[in-house]
Amino acid sequence: MADNGNLLAEQRRALILDEVRRRGGVRVNELTRRLNVSDMTIRRDLDALARAGVLEKVHGGAVPAGSARTHEPGFEAKSALEPSAKEDIARAAAALVAPGSAVALSGGTTTFALAGLLTGIERLTVVTNSVPVSDVFEQARRRGEGADATVVLTGGVRTPSDSLVGPVADRAIRSLRFDLLFLGVHGLSAEAGLSTPNIAEAETNRRFIDSAGRVVLVADHTKWGVLGLSTFAELAEADTWVTDEGLPADAAAAAGEHVREVVLAPSARTRPTA
Repeated sequence: MADNGNLLAEQRRALILDEVRRRGGVRVNELTRRLNVSDMTIRRDLDALARAGVLEKVHGGAVPAGSARTHEPGFEAKSALEPSAKEDIARAAAALVAPGSAVALSGGTTTFALAGLLTGIERLTVVTNSVPVSDVFEQARRRGEGADATVVLTGGVRTPSDSLVGPVADRAIRSLRFDLLFLGVHGLSAEAGLSTPNIAEAETNRRFIDSAGRVVLVADHTKWGVLGLSTFAELAEADTWVTDEGLPADAAAAAGEHVREVVLAPSARTRPTA
């Protein structure tokens, strides 16, 4: 792909569409580097191409039309998307957890980032269907670090993103109650609510929500407007959405009409130091 920041919008979008079709998908950060334009410019281009029906937006990028709602990236691939935003979100979310709480962490790379910040909180009981999240607490225990939380791993069938889903996971979650749920999502919008490309994961996430005293979404700004194959909850069922400062003001306002609280996590790059 040409590296030219002076391309006309139509030329730039044609190059983007060609790359999507040739490679089966692209990431926003790759396009900004190759085309020498801003993140916002690329997102506007993707919005225009999505409206034209020639591609579909997914978390962190775009895929050919007709594949977005069933496209489920693996854990490693998702870990490379918006890492700084995930760290910011994790710090803000960790501040919501009190010692002695029972908390649930769904699958996802943002909840994985959060898990690393929870290992030092005393007397936690952690319920999760995420193998990587469970491993964070286990590795901390083996190193003799942290507060040695009680961790309940649900069991179930493993997804490409290393989450455990299906009837075994659903039954385990249904029998439990927890104070806080930190829920990662594939996509969210005012119209479609919370969604995932994995139908079994949708049902497991539904069970998580039903068992939670408070539902906290942890999802960066690129998840807004993304639609998965299966919707499992309305946006209004979330109490709080912790996201990053990259969320546009109009999206924050739209989300705020449904979610009780939208928290824009301060960036580590701009947060004042003590």
